[in-house]
Amino acid sequence: MLPKLAEKVFVPPAVVEEIKIGHSLGINLPKLEKLDWVDVLRPASDLALPLVTNLGPGETEVLMLALEMRGAVVVLDDAPARELAEILDLRLTGTLGLLLDAKRAGLVSTVRPVLERLQSLRFRLASRTFSAVLRLAGEGE
Repeated sequence: MLPKLAEKVFVPPAVVEEIKIGHSLGINLPKLEKLDWVDVLRPASDLALPLVTNLGPGETEVLMLALEMRGAVVVLDDAPARELAEILDLRLTGTLGLLLDAKRAGLVSTVRPVLERLQSLRFRLASRTFSAVLRLAGEGE
C-alpha cells in the first residue's frame, strides 16, 4: 500500500537496523534496502541525537530527517515521538492513518482484517481505537 500512497519513502539507517533485528528474531519483514520505492537516507547532522533521550534511535533519526525535509509526512506510532513531532510542527501520520488513507484510495476494501492482522503481530491497539478506526473507515460497529 505504501508505495501507492507516496511517491518515495525515506528511511534512516537506524530503522533499517531495527528491521534487521526483527529479521534475526524470525519476523517476516521486508528488506528495506531492496525496495526500489525506499531510499535509505542518513540525517545530515547527528548533533541533536544526544539531546533526545526518551526515544529510540529509529524514531530519533526519523524526526531528524523530517526536520531536514520540510513538508514531508513523518510516520510514527510511538507516543513520545508523535508528541515531539507535533511540538516540532511536523506533518504526522501513523500506521492507522496510512490504513485509512489506503481505504480512501481504494487500496483496501475493508480495514478490519488489516487491524486484526496488526493485532496478531502484537501491534498495540486499544479496543476504543480499534472501534474508532472502523467508524472512520465507514465500517462502524
